Amino acid sequence: MKLQFLPLITVTLIGCASIEDLTANNPIIDTLGVNLTQYNHDLADCQQYANEVDIAQKAAVGAASGAAVGGVFGAVLGNSDTVQRGAGVGAIGGGTRGIRQGIRERERIIKRCLIGRGYRVLN
Repeated sequence: MKLQFLPLITVTLIGCASIEDLTANNPIIDTLGVNLTQYNHDLADCQQYANEVDIAQKAAVGAASGAAVGGVFGAVLGNSDTVQRGAGVGAIGGGTRGIRQGIRERERIIKRCLIGRGYRVLN
């Protein structure tokens, strides 16, 4: 696999993460005594803060570092073909890890924001 495909791999990984990302932004709260209209407004505000986390950048950085590490292992273990394969595998693994980190960071931001606004977050 050529490193020129790194942007394509990154975009593909981000597309796969978008479904998980949608569910990750909806924490479970204790609704006892909560005005749900106000909660939905607060949740939307908190999600806006969380959207400042650039998942695409985290995926790209993870893919690039994974490709570098995979390429080094490929070089140690074999020839130019194993370097390319190692870089490809490393790019996919690193990109996936970057996406997961970005999603977890968004989740933490939303939960902290809601807790700061007085909600009891259960998950």
